[in-house]
Amino acid sequence: MKKIILFMASAAMTICAVSCGAPENGQINFPELKKTGSMELEYAEQFSVDYYENELAVVTVGDDEQYIIVPETGDIPQDIPDSATVVRKPADNIYLAASSAMDLFGGIDALDAVSLTATMEKDWSLPEIKDAMNSGDILYAGKYSAPDYELIIDKDCGLAIESTMIYHSPEIREQLEKMGIPVLVERSSYESHPLGRMEWIKLYGLLTGKEDEANSFFEEKTKAVDAFSEDENTGKTAAFFYITSNGLANIHKPGDYVSKMIELAGGENVFTAEELNVEDNSLSTMNIQFESFYDLAKDADFLIYNSTIDGGITSVDELIEKNSLLADFKAVKDGNVWCTEKNMFQQTTGAADMISDMHLIFTGSSDEAPVYIYRLE
Repeated sequence: MKKIILFMASAAMTICAVSCGAPENGQINFPELKKTGSMELEYAEQFSVDYYENELAVVTVGDDEQYIIVPETGDIPQDIPDSATVVRKPADNIYLAASSAMDLFGGIDALDAVSLTATMEKDWSLPEIKDAMNSGDILYAGKYSAPDYELIIDKDCGLAIESTMIYHSPEIREQLEKMGIPVLVERSSYESHPLGRMEWIKLYGLLTGKEDEANSFFEEKTKAVDAFSEDENTGKTAAFFYITSNGLANIHKPGDYVSKMIELAGGENVFTAEELNVEDNSLSTMNIQFESFYDLAKDADFLIYNSTIDGGITSVDELIEKNSLLADFKAVKDGNVWCTEKNMFQQTTGAADMISDMHLIFTGSSDEAPVYIYRLE
């Protein structure tokens, strides 16, 4: 049986028994509700939303988890499966353990729905989150595997949003649910399309009552990508990577969302499945020996250094200090070495802008400056 979680409101609503198939007492009979439509999703594949009578919505996440959204003035439907969990909408005092989702709440001006986070202030690169934690609007409530239950209860938490890391600590999820706090495991990181990750903003818009804002935000952000995504490929090749502390090259696996970003921007990822022994696991990145990296990326037109882990670099000389052989690379000689801003991956709403940035450098456009990457001199 699929797990169903219900999002409902505190106030009651008078329901028409005729249109809803409700019993004589006026209560909604869940199995008899009629579907009225579905949420339009362009890229996301890890969730879907179906709309039903009485402003109800059924959200399916992954393969086997479902969430029923009930409006603020809605009643709890009858005949809900025993596995159902009730959560009231709009979601508030959220404990957000999935850090990549935070920026999506910010994109629709819904940060006031988040009271608790599993990421310490020093680990956030988003200025507005640092400010919110500094002012006490958002509090650190322990990491996902060791939450501060007392604080979570004290803040009257209405919903915990966890990353899939919670699957490694099932007892934490069980304890939160025993405390009456529903848990939603978000899977945006499983989206292979970068705009699919960003499209999760529509789900959080639904949960916070800002669905229209989410749709408008997504449409506006993706306009630029839509404008050039059908253009002819530039033929430019790119290597997206960083050098680990033990001298290995960390790259994103061929076919993942970074590869898709490069492709949408009109370029080609130098790392292909045919040339790599790609491990079959849930990780989106892999380490390779520098010798292999040299063979694959030496002639790449562009090098894009990933600053997320080690904080990035400020010059080509600093890059070459990591391995002197990098001086032989075509992109280094041509002056086409770039570095991402550290907040690139926490700023989920910036996916479309990052694709546009790559398009700018691949095409040599000087009309505007990149937002999330900068050239190394």
